Amino acid sequence: MKVRELGIDGAYVFEPEVFHDARGSFRSPHQEAAFGRALGRPLFPVAQVSTSASRRGVVRGVHFTATPGSMAKYVVCAGGRALDVVVDVRIGSPTYGQSRQVELDPEAGTALYLPPGVGHLFAALEDDTVMVYLLSAAYRADRERAVHPLDPELGLNLPAGVEWVLSERDRSAPSLAAARAGGLLPQYADCGAAGATGATGVAGADGTVGAAGAGAVGGAVGGGR
Repeated sequence: MKVRELGIDGAYVFEPEVFHDARGSFRSPHQEAAFGRALGRPLFPVAQVSTSASRRGVVRGVHFTATPGSMAKYVVCAGGRALDVVVDVRIGSPTYGQSRQVELDPEAGTALYLPPGVGHLFAALEDDTVMVYLLSAAYRADRERAVHPLDPELGLNLPAGVEWVLSERDRSAPSLAAARAGGLLPQYADCGAAGATGATGVAGADGTVGAAGAGAVGGAVGGGR
């Protein structure tokens, strides 16, 4: 498995080897040994597994959870194709305000680790895009936060020529500046050791590593609505 830092403090990309034969293909998007070598500790105890299914053009995010107790996420695409975006909304983070994008699909099996406090968005690039989220904490509506995905300050540069579909929650979410002024953004210092700890660098195929607006939508369950 190849591992690389995403460029958002504490976030990592995991790229498993894909095996093909006459039956089809096989991949392992999470491998504890590779994760431990990259971050210096095991993956969080999984408190909840959630899935979402979206048609082309659906955007979910930018979502994050309040501190203390913000959840970490491990995300993979199980169907279709998604543009996954990690946005650093942690005040005081060395990468605050920055974002990085990774395309996810089930063929590659690429997975993302998102540390507590960062914002997460994905845009469905195909119909029947299925996302799977491993979460370090159970969903709590009162802890959910969001910032507007089309906020010019974020500059997320979603693909052109698509009529993006947003939930009412995301359409009414504040800008990054408004969320900060309203005290909605997490403090980097409060996001815990599940952030940027452990070794740095890029892992090879063997896994070795070198030198929401306040409130929530009722009835939703999971970490990536």
